[in-house]
Amino acid sequence: MSNQPYSEQYRILAEEWVDKDAAARLFEETKSAELERRKHALIKETGDMPDNRAERLIKSSDDWMAYVRKVVDTKTEANRARVALKVLEMRYYELASQNATARAEMRMG
Repeated sequence: MSNQPYSEQYRILAEEWVDKDAAARLFEETKSAELERRKHALIKETGDMPDNRAERLIKSSDDWMAYVRKVVDTKTEANRARVALKVLEMRYYELASQNATARAEMRMG
């Protein structure tokens, strides 16, 4: 456990979560634009083809699967960072509760 105050630990973990969440949201928000960009490049490279065929070819490619995996992994990292933040909160509340209990026992004893 760190010697830093809980507030500083929280600030550090919160900033990590915010950064990772921003990266995950960027991937999520730009996924359809990325698909369109890839379809445009494929159609330009191979000549005229229906949009649905270009999409099917892109989505069935190993490259697209790697991209989707990266999107999911980025969101997973953000979720892990959020869990670390919640664990720190829980530790703080547990410590506060233990301290309150100890104070109450000292008053009674």
